[in-house]
Amino acid sequence: MDNYTERRRISFSGRVQGVGFRYHAQYAADNAGVTGWVRNEYDGTVTMEIQGTPRQIDEVILALRRARYICIDNITSRVIAADPNEKRFRVRY
Repeated sequence: MDNYTERRRISFSGRVQGVGFRYHAQYAADNAGVTGWVRNEYDGTVTMEIQGTPRQIDEVILALRRARYICIDNITSRVIAADPNEKRFRVRY
């Protein structure tokens, strides 16, 4: 079943900072109708928490993989507790 909501904490590594990754993520998330956040980490990775159906989440990841200049070498992901109060997707600084 693909209609349930889940939340994932995802870490992306590769050429993911300085290439518009967070803004591509926000655009893709808004288009897919998911909530959550994305931020750069000091070690050069990008962390995202994203909440929606598995299909919506996969749409966002696919959009990031297809984005110009972004080169994702590795993704680690785990399911975490959903946030029922979250209303939108945002870039964290």
